[in-house]
Amino acid sequence: MLKFIKGLRPCVAAAFAAALLPAAPAAAQGDLLVAPTRVILDGSRGTEVVLNNIGAEPATYRISLEIKRMTAAGGLDEIAEADASEAEKAALGMIAFSPRRVTLPPNQPQVIRVGVRVPEGTPPGEYRAHMLFRAVPDAVAATDPAKPASGGVSIALTPIYGITIPVIVRVGDLGADATIGEAWVSTTADGPAFNFDLARTGNRSVYGDIEVTRAGVAEPLLVARGIAVYPEVAERTVSLRVPPELAAKLTGPVRIRYAEDREIGGGTIDEAERVVK
Repeated sequence: MLKFIKGLRPCVAAAFAAALLPAAPAAAQGDLLVAPTRVILDGSRGTEVVLNNIGAEPATYRISLEIKRMTAAGGLDEIAEADASEAEKAALGMIAFSPRRVTLPPNQPQVIRVGVRVPEGTPPGEYRAHMLFRAVPDAVAATDPAKPASGGVSIALTPIYGITIPVIVRVGDLGADATIGEAWVSTTADGPAFNFDLARTGNRSVYGDIEVTRAGVAEPLLVARGIAVYPEVAERTVSLRVPPELAAKLTGPVRIRYAEDREIGGGTIDEAERVVK
């Protein structure tokens, strides 16, 4: 998941770009590139996440873990640790990483080592935290040196950019399935959107790609990568913003296919024919 932080913490999701572009091996925001965009740990082995500064100037990033909880609308709410469930707190304790702060010259990659330690007796299940890579702004003078001093105080607002990726720990023998529900086109303040309900069963998350096709049309009408339903919700609504000309083509009879990520085979999770209104 991508997010943009301006000032303190306001976020703007990048779902539109993720829905309409082909899957990429890395997430980018500002001048930071992060790969992979999703980490799954089996409870014993660790892995690596690679950061790369694609800007023209050196940049410093702080790395931390935070708790996010999925909503029925598909968003991710940040949860304070004091309000976290026992499973969410357990995830924070299982996941270790190093370093926690890096300064990257331009085009210089940096490996973040991610490890996991599952305490003995941990109940089977999926445990998840989100790793935040947050830019640290340079220290600058609050006043503009080009302006004469007036005795007042001026405040400089600096945009702060960051990326979050889910880090998932799976303990025990887990499984899940998904079912595609009703589909419809709606009009939002940001333009048309293609919507459908996606239900999950089982004891772990589901994650995959959506492809919408129509009989007699060679190319898919819509492809959306990286659609997840996390264990805290049994059903969510997927809403994908689309251009007006595509929204018109999506109404009527279509076939919606939800498939596993292509990196693990791309097998069909569910497929359904729907008449979109």
